[in-house]
Amino acid sequence: MPAKVVFACVHNAGRSQMAAAFFGALADPGLARAISAGTSPGERVHPEVIEAMHEVGIDLSWTRPQLLTSELAQGAAHLVTMGCGDACPVVPGAQVHDWPLPDPKGQPLERVREIREEIRTRVNAFIARHERRVLIPGRSPRRRGV
Repeated sequence: MPAKVVFACVHNAGRSQMAAAFFGALADPGLARAISAGTSPGERVHPEVIEAMHEVGIDLSWTRPQLLTSELAQGAAHLVTMGCGDACPVVPGAQVHDWPLPDPKGQPLERVREIREEIRTRVNAFIARHERRVLIPGRSPRRRGV
């Protein structure tokens, strides 16, 4: 069974969606899979996030924010939190990584691009650190521009 990596933020409408999408584009799905969720999910992914990710060939227009529940997180090997502070969940058995990143909601597209690139860099570094479990060495990204 593939390792589960949970990316969590407050509204699951920006940061965690971008991180899970990059992870999904780079990690071998047979070895690891990403789940994106929030502690207080919004109604939809922020339009500026959809646009910024579309620029790098990833379509988030179909995704919907979801609540991070204990059932959803059950069995996670890693929990990556992004700006949820005291509202960040506890996932028993998961290694916790906190990425204090700004919320892209309502930001100008140029700022969302900067946040996107910071997330991409962090996801790449995460995969490199854990590559034996989540990435086949030498595998190229499945989506253009990633």
